[in-house]
Amino acid sequence: MPSRTHKITLIPGDGIGPEVTAATVGILEEAGKQTGCGFDWHRYDAGADAFAKTGEYIPKALYDSIEQNRVALKGPVTTPIGGGFSSINVTLRKKFDLYANFRPVKSLPGLKTKFPDIDIVIFRENTEDLYSGLEITVFPGVVQGFKIITEKGSTRIARAAFEFAHKHGRKKIHAIHKANIMKLADGLFLKCCKQVAEQFPEITYAEHIIDNTCMQLVMNPWQYDVILTENLYGDILSDLCSGLVGGLGLVPGANLGAECAIFEAVHGSAPDIAGQDKANPTAVLQSAVLMLHHIDESAAANKIQTALEKVYSEAKTLTRDVGGTAGTRAFGEAVIAAL
Repeated sequence: MPSRTHKITLIPGDGIGPEVTAATVGILEEAGKQTGCGFDWHRYDAGADAFAKTGEYIPKALYDSIEQNRVALKGPVTTPIGGGFSSINVTLRKKFDLYANFRPVKSLPGLKTKFPDIDIVIFRENTEDLYSGLEITVFPGVVQGFKIITEKGSTRIARAAFEFAHKHGRKKIHAIHKANIMKLADGLFLKCCKQVAEQFPEITYAEHIIDNTCMQLVMNPWQYDVILTENLYGDILSDLCSGLVGGLGLVPGANLGAECAIFEAVHGSAPDIAGQDKANPTAVLQSAVLMLHHIDESAAANKIQTALEKVYSEAKTLTRDVGGTAGTRAFGEAVIAAL
């Protein structure tokens, strides 16, 4: 019997979600056995699958489970473009005030890319900006969307970034903005970032405009250490940075609030390869590693990360997206063997 058991809300998602979360759960279970911890998984559907079963895209029981457990591991869920239900991701972030989207982007050993040795951490404000979802039809043919930036939201994401940098020995933070055009909204964001930066004099603080940042990232990404930014810019930049290290299938994410945390991959549900044993579970697995650190199970987290990096270094059992031929299950079994 494990000496510690953690209650975790599990949202497999749809598309490739059930496959990559199943592989991840198997690895966590084995690592837990080796380090004395166990998991009590509370599994819930969300999105179209949940609606078909319960008539709700996010069942109340799922909300209750996250509120009680305070930690969730989530697979990708499809968000329709245009009509249909709203983004499950955005809805959950708003519901539990998960204001900090933490996305570490780091090169994996043995994986050849055009940009080696990348190590960038993105702190993205997670509840405001255009993702507030406030839109109106002014009159036919004209739609207005509202960009919401607040002092509270900007200050707390800046503080989260600087506290992380201070704790982990990071030396530089770039605040990314478009204050040359949106002088009030992005201007307020920068004002809050500067005020927080003054409290951390040991960390170099700089500011880059969003379009320039995109160019800089594909010319000299190594100049960046921690990126601090608003919601929409952070979404775009995290995908761009994912491309530097091999793609969306590799990059983890954490949505952090004062009470709850949801850990999920950056990538989408990839319905075109769903059910074909082709998906790469690395992003969800590394998100689970972040979760393990969050619940103070760093021994299991480090064991999994070491095993994962061994599999990549040996390059014998990689999935197709990173140049291999292995399937989802075989990759998961290789990581378990490496434990």
